[in-house]
Amino acid sequence: MQPTQRRALTLRLPLPFLVILIAFWAWPSWLWAQTPSTYTNSVGIEFVLIPAGTFEMGSAAGDDDERPVHTVTISKPFYLGKYEVTQAQWQAIMGSNPSLFQGETNRPVEQVWYNDVQDFIHKLNAKEGGGRYRLPTEAEWEYAARAGTMTAYSFGDDASQLGQYAWYKDNASGQTHPVGQKKPNPWGLYDMHGNVWEWVQDWYKRYTPEAVTDPQGPQVGTHRSRRGGAWNNLDKYCGSANRYSVAGFRDDFLGFRLVRTAP
Repeated sequence: MQPTQRRALTLRLPLPFLVILIAFWAWPSWLWAQTPSTYTNSVGIEFVLIPAGTFEMGSAAGDDDERPVHTVTISKPFYLGKYEVTQAQWQAIMGSNPSLFQGETNRPVEQVWYNDVQDFIHKLNAKEGGGRYRLPTEAEWEYAARAGTMTAYSFGDDASQLGQYAWYKDNASGQTHPVGQKKPNPWGLYDMHGNVWEWVQDWYKRYTPEAVTDPQGPQVGTHRSRRGGAWNNLDKYCGSANRYSVAGFRDDFLGFRLVRTAP
């Protein structure tokens, strides 16, 4: 009697199907490789591509509303403004300049309420055809501000170095300054610390300890969050984890930067 022969099971698939299967499997990394690292839109707003990733949001050493530290995953890459939106860019879309500190149109626009910003975004989306522009979520903002760090600032914990990266109470001479004059963070973003506070998309709420993916904040609320500190703040208010809530005021220390969704 001949010994039993065992044959390996071979999965035979038509060649076109194999090509489609391989392309589908490789698509996310292929798309990432094809996505430009920077983008400039029709009114000169420059964007930097922020990679997807996971980070620890908040600070155990910060104020109560920065705790508890919790794990957040940003599941998709996105473009974030390299700079705060300037007065010139605002005027190009809105036809007016609400800012107190005028004279240099590359200063950040300020004295804009959350609803004013939404009007700007609506008009910018209409101009460029599509719905790619929005404010960053609070999680996206902190993730980008940290740029892979877990220190108080994107450059470390030493507040005496803040003046190299930010316009704040100790060096701003009581006013805003043109964007991009200080050092960027590790991901090439300027003025994430200081100059003007920045609106984010979320309604303000206290943190909870569970891990979350792409948090959007509550559906309703009374106060919006703002981030980053401003020209009139002490160093502790310019940290990556620092947060503040605001009802609906137009202030000369409050502006914004934009997200543009990546392909």
